[in-house]
Amino acid sequence: MARERGSVLIVGGGPVGSTAAWLLARQNIPVTLIEAESGLVIDYRASTIHPPTLDLLEDCGATQAMLDRGLVCPVWQYRDREIGMVAEFDLAMLKNDTRYPYRVQCEQFKLVEFLYGQLATVPGASPRFNHRLSEIRAHDDFIEAVVQTPDGMTTIEADWLIGCDGGRSSVRRAMGIGFDGYTYPEHFLVSGTTFDFKAKMPGICSVNYTADPVFWYVLLEIPDMWRVIMPVDPAVKDDQAVTEGYIESCLQNVLAKPEPYEIVVRAVYTVSQRVAATYRKGRVFLAGDAAHINNPLGGVGLNGGLHDAVSLTRKLARVLRGEADARSLDAYEAERRPMAVQHLDAMTARNKKLMEERDPAVRRKTNDEFRAIAADPARAYAYLLETSMIGPVRRSGLLP
Repeated sequence: MARERGSVLIVGGGPVGSTAAWLLARQNIPVTLIEAESGLVIDYRASTIHPPTLDLLEDCGATQAMLDRGLVCPVWQYRDREIGMVAEFDLAMLKNDTRYPYRVQCEQFKLVEFLYGQLATVPGASPRFNHRLSEIRAHDDFIEAVVQTPDGMTTIEADWLIGCDGGRSSVRRAMGIGFDGYTYPEHFLVSGTTFDFKAKMPGICSVNYTADPVFWYVLLEIPDMWRVIMPVDPAVKDDQAVTEGYIESCLQNVLAKPEPYEIVVRAVYTVSQRVAATYRKGRVFLAGDAAHINNPLGGVGLNGGLHDAVSLTRKLARVLRGEADARSLDAYEAERRPMAVQHLDAMTARNKKLMEERDPAVRRKTNDEFRAIAADPARAYAYLLETSMIGPVRRSGLLP
């Protein structure tokens, strides 16, 4: 397919790719979005949307869509499995820093579904499903993507290409970009149940991080169920970890009850901490999981990917409108890669270490520190600015 002048090809129709596509399409920039899957993927992997993400996506309608489909959660807790609640934090403290002083629990597929609907209103912008990238041919002034489609191989030309195709990114591999880091030996189990934990666990809120040296877990309420995230011992095979019996035993370990749990969601994920060696190679960019992956403790990975999409599309739009030189696009990596290394990667790795700490003395010290932060309004405010991502997003220049 010959390129349209000023066009952008986006590989990967998940939340980051579809957000990037909509942010460009609504500015009348020609966009082609290809997705290897056959349609919308129902994925419960990520559900947390932080305040600055809501601020950044307000103008394009995505924020209201997530509010309509999600659950507003102003409060979250850090807990210890042996002693219960350690500290509680209320994002209302940030009411002067954001229009949205809370987290929204909204599964990523609900955002994608909304964005697909918006793209359908723009001629030619709807996702092309069952389109799998095979090869990238880079030229000085355009790129060619060789794509496998239901009708055979085809070539799509564009001025620019954005790889938003996940941790196993075909774009990243095609461009020979390194992805250094490590993979945890244990996998993470994500299960969903309709059981109402609030009814039987007095004092919990909708977002709970519970530390334990053997069986830590994250308990998150979403509109129609509770999501539970927990580690799976490396000795347990994935097909065993998703069985009814195994998940039932895990949930009984969270809260024992005589009746079995109704399990409506189950999935096991490999979890890594990796950052791409570069976010740009010529006319090809990486965003989202294609550029950085991390464990879900803190709920920052999806948000960081959406921030990538906002940052890159702002810069591309200026270049395509003739308001900036193409060299200005180098600022994308300078802005976003340090964020992935210093905040997304470092914070989530630290969170995992806190949740699974085995040394009793270290655990007591951690609990005392959380209590001290929560008890001091100035420290709690500073802590929430960072964990809500407002501070890092401001420092990156995305928000004033």
